[in-house]
Amino acid sequence: MNSQSVLSCVLSITAILCQAMAVSAAAGKLGIEAKPFGQTPDGQAVTVFELTNASGLRARVMEYGAILVSLEVPNHEGKLVDVVLGFDDLASYVRGSPMFGASVGRYANRIAGARFTLDGVEYKLTANSGKNHIHGGGNQRFDKVLWKGQPVQGDGWVGARFSHLSKDGEEGFPGNLECTITYVLNSDNELQIRYEATTDKPTIVNLTNHSYFNLAGAGNGDVLGHEMTINATLYTPARDDLIPTGEIHTVKGTPLDFTEPKTIGSRIGELTKTRGYDHNYVLPGRGEGVPPSNRGLEARDTKEQGQDALATLAARVYEPTGGIAMEVHTTEPGVQLYTANGMNNIKGKAGKVYNNHYGFCLETQHFPDSPNKLHFPSTVLRPGQKFQSTTIFKFSTR
Repeated sequence: MNSQSVLSCVLSITAILCQAMAVSAAAGKLGIEAKPFGQTPDGQAVTVFELTNASGLRARVMEYGAILVSLEVPNHEGKLVDVVLGFDDLASYVRGSPMFGASVGRYANRIAGARFTLDGVEYKLTANSGKNHIHGGGNQRFDKVLWKGQPVQGDGWVGARFSHLSKDGEEGFPGNLECTITYVLNSDNELQIRYEATTDKPTIVNLTNHSYFNLAGAGNGDVLGHEMTINATLYTPARDDLIPTGEIHTVKGTPLDFTEPKTIGSRIGELTKTRGYDHNYVLPGRGEGVPPSNRGLEARDTKEQGQDALATLAARVYEPTGGIAMEVHTTEPGVQLYTANGMNNIKGKAGKVYNNHYGFCLETQHFPDSPNKLHFPSTVLRPGQKFQSTTIFKFSTR
C-alpha cells in the first residue's frame, strides 16, 4: 500500500470515528425538548417535541396533525439518517402533503360509498375518493387539526402525548370521540405509537400512522432495493377502486408474497392497476371470521403499557447500503403496504425532491371497508368501551 492509500485509509477511519463520536455525544441522554414550529394560518402556535434516547435515536413529533416530522436513526457507520419523508416547515404541511407522518382518523383507509349502517342507522360520510371515503375525510381529518401536546416520561422512555376531541357529526361520523395518541421512544431503539379513544355514541374507529419510510434517508432515491418480509400469507383482494371484495386470498404465487425476504422492486412492475403496492395484509391469528394464517405467531406482550392485546410481528425491512433494519409489531389485525405510487416532484426536507416509490408505508390497521363487511374484524366502539391500539417500530443495524 502506498503512502497516498495509507493516508486515504486513515482519513476514512477518522471520519467514521468522528461520526460515531458525534452520535455518542448525543447518546446517553434520554430526554425530551419542546420547541416552537410555527403558527397555523389562524395564528395558533404549534409545538414540536424532540425525543432522544440513549442510543442517539431522535424523533420529532408536532401538535399539528400529531405528525411524525422526522426520525433519525444511526446507520452501520454511526451516522444519523432521517428515515421518514416530510417537510422542514409547518407551512408545507398546512398547504397539503400526501399525509407525510400523519396520524390518520377517524377511519384509516377506505369506506365504500362513503356510508355505513350501525344499529339500523345509516351514516353518510365525506366522499373524498371518488364516491368513497378515505382516511377521515376533509378539513377535520386528524392530520389537519391542532392537537394538544404534552411531554411524558417514564423509566427508560420519553414521549409526547397528544389529545383531540372529534365532535359528533364531523365528516359524518357519529359520537364525540375523545382521542389520545402517545409517541414513546425507549432505550430498546423502539418508537411506539399508542392510540386510545372513547365515545359517547356508538361509532366506528380505525386509527393509524401514515409515515413514508426510506431507510437510506428521506429523498435519497427510491425504496425498490429495500428487502422486505411481511408476516402474512393472506390478503384482502380489492376492486379497481381499492374497496375490498370481502374475500380473503392467499399471497402464494402473487407479487404480494413477502413471506420470505425479497426486494420491494422485484415484482412491483406486475402491479399495473395500482402502479405499485397498495394492499391490505391479514396478520396471523387476527380477526373474527377471518381464516388464521398457518405461519407462527410472533408476539410481544404489551400489558406493561396497559394493553391487553399482543403486538404481533407485521413486517421486517432492511436497507443494505446503510445497514438500517426496521421491524414493525402491532396489535392491529392488518397492515397496508403502500409504495408512494405516482408521487412526483414534491420538494421535501433540505430541498430534496420526492418522486415515485421514494418511500413505503406500513399502515397498521383494521381492514378497509370493515363497517360494510361484517365478517371482517369489527371497528365498532360503544360508550363505556375504550379503543386501544399499539404499533412498534424497532430499529437496528446489520
